Amino acid sequence: MTKKEFPKIHFYDHDVVEIYTQTWHWMKDFWKAGTHRNGLCSKYFNFPTNGRINQFEAIFSTFFLVYSNKVFPVHPVLDNFYAKQETDGAIRGEYDETTGKPILSKKNPQGVLPPLFSWAEYNMYHKTGYKKRIKEIMPKLEKYYNWLEANFKCQNGLYSVPLAATTMENSPRGDAHYPIDFNCQQAINTLYMAHLSDILNDKDKSYRYKRYYFSLKTRINSLMWNNTDGYYYDLDKKDKQIKVKSIASFWPLLAEIPTEEKAAKLIAHLANPKQFGLENPFPTLSAKDKNFEKTGYGYRGSVFPPFTYMVIKGLEKYNRHDLARECTIRHLYMVMDTKYPDNEKGESLWEAYQPLQAGIAKWPKRENFPRRRFLPYAALSTVALVIENLVGLVISLPRKTVDWIVPTLEIMGIEDLSLRRNLITILSNKSARGWEIKLESEKLYYFTIHIIGQKKKTLPIPSGKCSLLIEKI
Repeated sequence: MTKKEFPKIHFYDHDVVEIYTQTWHWMKDFWKAGTHRNGLCSKYFNFPTNGRINQFEAIFSTFFLVYSNKVFPVHPVLDNFYAKQETDGAIRGEYDETTGKPILSKKNPQGVLPPLFSWAEYNMYHKTGYKKRIKEIMPKLEKYYNWLEANFKCQNGLYSVPLAATTMENSPRGDAHYPIDFNCQQAINTLYMAHLSDILNDKDKSYRYKRYYFSLKTRINSLMWNNTDGYYYDLDKKDKQIKVKSIASFWPLLAEIPTEEKAAKLIAHLANPKQFGLENPFPTLSAKDKNFEKTGYGYRGSVFPPFTYMVIKGLEKYNRHDLARECTIRHLYMVMDTKYPDNEKGESLWEAYQPLQAGIAKWPKRENFPRRRFLPYAALSTVALVIENLVGLVISLPRKTVDWIVPTLEIMGIEDLSLRRNLITILSNKSARGWEIKLESEKLYYFTIHIIGQKKKTLPIPSGKCSLLIEKI
């Protein structure tokens, strides 16, 4: 691999290409250096004025940093938290950037945040191929899992945490004692710990975490699913469902919890233009809820990129690539149409958006909301979703595979995408001979073209340049 730059995107709408490229340039201002006092890594990604590192932001930032072709380091954002792990396994959700000490509050006294480290590590493994790292971090993940179980698991088999631990602090979720999102996030945690154990070929550990996963999955389906409404709900202290339809209830898709039948009912809410399928998918609260605010008002309707990303990844689990791409496109155009306030010239990215029209979300009681150019969230839309759901690429370095999943062929592609020590280019265009895919690679890899509902074919792609005519595949 000779070049060291970000992969280039090709798409017929040049505004998409421009915002994708601009995001990478803005990212250059997001790098900080740890000190002897705070004990943080020598170079790590964080929002310039944060003053603290946040577990939720750090985990989600890994999903776009993995595409930097190693220009930016991705692992330190998580290593900062592992380095702070306490003897009982505790990892707090936030640490002060000056002192390195945990930041705790009355609303969240243990400082717990969504436990998604293993999901991020699994994704990083497939994008960077570092197997050695998994062996090194597994003991930390296991201690963290044990701490979560010891402190938050209850007799009914579910986990109880304060609403602040879900990050959705002003969501009108009543007296939620067992939040649906946190329980699904812990299910995701156990599921991907089983997958990481499989990578290490540790069958005993894999079996153990799969058992934990299925146990929690069973409890979520039996207690939190409402078949009449086709929805998962939070529970109160008495295990009674709290019928508030929020974005939290779609974490089960990512956790692979519903059956196909249940998933179809749940996804219907996402496609419904009167609930979550609004002009900007997906609001944090159903538009039918009495507390829904069309200007956002925090988690009462705002569109936050991490939750949109989560829902789209959940749709993929149930092979709804068509809906995932459609919603990606609608979301991206809302992002691109959101300008500076007061019609000031220029274009930027934001922490949260309005659900019904282009514009930044509003939260009158919150200072500095939404944060301008808040890339820990926004780059999920303009980098990760662009590569994965607009262009439609799924890559795995260890497997040497690239899957291209699209509903229809369009003029688009990617150039100089790193597959470890291999740069690849995939471009589609329409010539006199029909739709043609031009490929370039330094080494052999396996390419799967999947045109949804039409054809799916896997082919070995040799080193050098070659082209494929779709009609002849």
